[in-house]
Amino acid sequence: MEIKEFSFNLPQHLIAQYPSDRRGESRLLVMDRKKGTLVDSSVSEIAQYLPEDSVLVINNSKVRKARVYGKSETGGNVEFLFLSMISPSRWIAMVSKSKRQKVGKSYLFELPEDHVTGTIVEETADGKIVEFDRDLDEWFFDTIGHVPLPPYIKRDDEFSDENRYQTVYASSSGSVAAPTAGLHFTESVLETIRRKNITIAPVTLHVGPGTFLPVRSQNLEDHVMHREFYEVSEETSMAVDKAYRDKRPIIAVGTTSVRTLESAWDAENEHLTTGKGDTRLFITPGYSFSLVTHMMTNFHTPESTLLVLVSAFAGKKEIEKAYQHAIDREYHFFSYGDAMLIL
Repeated sequence: MEIKEFSFNLPQHLIAQYPSDRRGESRLLVMDRKKGTLVDSSVSEIAQYLPEDSVLVINNSKVRKARVYGKSETGGNVEFLFLSMISPSRWIAMVSKSKRQKVGKSYLFELPEDHVTGTIVEETADGKIVEFDRDLDEWFFDTIGHVPLPPYIKRDDEFSDENRYQTVYASSSGSVAAPTAGLHFTESVLETIRRKNITIAPVTLHVGPGTFLPVRSQNLEDHVMHREFYEVSEETSMAVDKAYRDKRPIIAVGTTSVRTLESAWDAENEHLTTGKGDTRLFITPGYSFSLVTHMMTNFHTPESTLLVLVSAFAGKKEIEKAYQHAIDREYHFFSYGDAMLIL
């Protein structure tokens, strides 16, 4: 299949530049695949649509303030998006004006009453490797970093984004983009879900830049995903395994949870593997889902791997119909937009 088959026209005013005034007040489009229906609802009412005694899998990754500006040797500002840590002093990063930022170039990162120097020491398919003259920790990013809002949000990050571009259950720092379906949940909504005897099971997948980068290959089979780190706990593995054996629904919150579950699933032993791993899994139409029976997700960008994934899950024509319904009724799209529940 060609990526252009996953294009659609979206009015610019439907691209959310800010979240809803209050968390949990976004709209929710409920797609029932068996009935072939679309219902307009709200995230605050999501519990009534979720099957009792199911497992709801969430991604607890925390967004790092990973966009950091350094000064080049000539004094110009250079933007770094730090993707992942190799060691405390070596990091993989995407760099602005990438072709000019060559191996051997050094950059100064100003801290309060101090500074750190980073030097590009290698180029890889995933980005530049930057080596620092000291170990970095979260304080470095919290002090001089910026919330890495995606490029379709046409504004600088603001103080409010430090809270709203983060799920209420975020605990494991490492993402450069939010697992956006989870942004809608409040403690109140989660408690309503628990009262339906639904088990909430966390996984971790640190979201990489592939979540908002366009697919540049014409054919889907030629696209290579960025590598993303994930981790599954023993407790989550046990909850998912039991639901699978009992033929109970497994609901993934977001495409990142879907990819974690499908990547960690051991089909031969019918077991969700525990521990750490990494994945480049690209789910396209024709993929056979092993675990996920329902999905909550946001509305995704045209020609993105995320739109391809939800099309594989719900059906390409069905997603096209749902997206047109959302456009006609002026739902808000992308990271800070409204949500969709696929039953």
